[in-house]
Amino acid sequence: MYTKCGSVADAVRLFDGMASPNEVSFTAMMGGLAQSGAVDSALRLFARMSRIGVRVDPVAVSSVLGACAQARTDEYSIVRAIRLGQSIHALVVRKGFGSDLHVGNSLMDMYAKCMEVGEAMKVFESMPSVSIVSWNILITGYGQVGLYAKAMEVLDLMQESGFEPNEVTYSNMLASCIKARDVPSARVMFDKISKPSVTTWNTLLSGYCQEELHQDTIELFRRMQHQNVQPDRTTLAVILSSCSRLGILELGKQVHSASVRLLLHNDMFVANGLVDMYSKCGQVGVAQIIFSKMTERDVVCWNSMISGLAIHSLNEEAFDFFKQMRENGMFPTESSYASMINSCARLSSIPQGRQIHAQVLKDGYEQNVYVGSALIDMYAKCGNMDDARLFFDYMSAKNIVAWNEMIHGYAQNGLGEKAVELFEYMLTTKEQPDSVTFIAVLTGCSHAGLVDEAIAFFNSMESNYGITPLVEHYTCLIDALGRAGCFVEVEAVIDKMPCKDDPIIWEVLLAACVVHHNAELGEYAAKHLFRLDPKNPSPYVLLSNIYASLGRHGDASAVRALMSSRGVVKGRGYSWIDHKDGARAFMVADDLGTNVGELTMFSDDEDTSGISEVHRDETCAG
Repeated sequence: MYTKCGSVADAVRLFDGMASPNEVSFTAMMGGLAQSGAVDSALRLFARMSRIGVRVDPVAVSSVLGACAQARTDEYSIVRAIRLGQSIHALVVRKGFGSDLHVGNSLMDMYAKCMEVGEAMKVFESMPSVSIVSWNILITGYGQVGLYAKAMEVLDLMQESGFEPNEVTYSNMLASCIKARDVPSARVMFDKISKPSVTTWNTLLSGYCQEELHQDTIELFRRMQHQNVQPDRTTLAVILSSCSRLGILELGKQVHSASVRLLLHNDMFVANGLVDMYSKCGQVGVAQIIFSKMTERDVVCWNSMISGLAIHSLNEEAFDFFKQMRENGMFPTESSYASMINSCARLSSIPQGRQIHAQVLKDGYEQNVYVGSALIDMYAKCGNMDDARLFFDYMSAKNIVAWNEMIHGYAQNGLGEKAVELFEYMLTTKEQPDSVTFIAVLTGCSHAGLVDEAIAFFNSMESNYGITPLVEHYTCLIDALGRAGCFVEVEAVIDKMPCKDDPIIWEVLLAACVVHHNAELGEYAAKHLFRLDPKNPSPYVLLSNIYASLGRHGDASAVRALMSSRGVVKGRGYSWIDHKDGARAFMVADDLGTNVGELTMFSDDEDTSGISEVHRDETCAG
């Protein structure tokens, strides 16, 4: 009674006061100790039971096997648990308990939980009779060690043997599917369960979230709500993660309210999710309030706060939090450094970037590919390709992200030939290009005028690597062809591309038409943009410029009139300069049709006569 009520200490006192405890008392006490986590005490009690000559029956053996199955929280414990389990297995054989179904299942469970699923199978095959429990233990065991196909095979064999799967079977298979990252099969198993527990809901929710299927995560959560299943801390944390990734602030607020109602908002796991969600959704102030109220913070929470600040370009605040994190005794992780390096990249600040790089070296993260890729990106965005390449070559292990950052860095800095050269070198290594790699190398081809190479790389995507071109790849190819004035080839690409409703493609084409004064194709591109994004002023301005460059001033005026009739307003252009007091912004005070705007400083009334660079606004001639 005491053990079942969780009063193990009272049960121990009562047991110790017994003059001659029998096998029933020993078995009950062992079970209570094992369930409460006092596994060593349970095992010592079994040894004492054997030593003083108390009869060991199948129930006692099953109880101690359960304790062995729990004694595997680390590598040493697993080894010890297996040895103990094997000695008890030998006792089972000596005592003739091998034919007992409950003992057999307990042996299987012990071996399976100790990751010795092969031994569990041997026990299963030696049993004179098995039950649905036996099959479920075997399925779970194979799933735990990642042998998903074997678990499916056992499920099929189970059904062929006349056993119908029950809800435990489907729950076990669900966990196996998630571990194998087979979410569709996991959903099939889930749908076979009539009343899933909150743990089962969480398993599928976590699977969707881990595979970045965040919309599916949210839809499943809605279904969970409709079935009146009360969420727990895991549920809330998973949904907050999906809200964070999708930027769904309103649902995140609802989850926050639910956490308060369920008294889970102070749970560190949930609070971390709230900080991450609010910071990623742009509510950095709210995230800071939650962060400040947390009584306990781990490195995940600090990283969420730093990442949120960095994403929203609050770079100085991010640096301040990073400093506080170290002062509070938190050791930065790869995520901490990646966020800080990204802030340096956004600021194009080489000095700060070098400071962070020095700390990366000091803390031993220089060979971490995640941090290394961020450093390459930072140096590239700061225009320092020599240092980017130096660090790239220094990395002992490079993943596809590092290769992509380096190739893309060359492309963005106008070094298209080097981007192509590095891409071709990568093909000689074991690394295979992905979709992002081709965007990077095609961008390099476009910027360097390497039209033939761009066509060849684009055509190789599907035929050589099984990569279906996306809208970004078509955009890069059209940009390369358009810059070179290859408009016949551009039309051929447009005819076969499946994604004709993406405005970026038409903007790229229209820009090329401006350069080459191609009114016919420019009109075609502009009409698509008028339909897709009617309030965007750029296509009106660019088409008007094409007409003006060809002397078609009436058509240019007609485009400006159309722009005016639709209420489309062209925004002002801005220029930025570095000033001793920080960055200063200037705007162009112009009207449509003015060739050069008057430079106006809106930050204060300081003299600007020393500034030689003037921002020229896009204007409509004619």
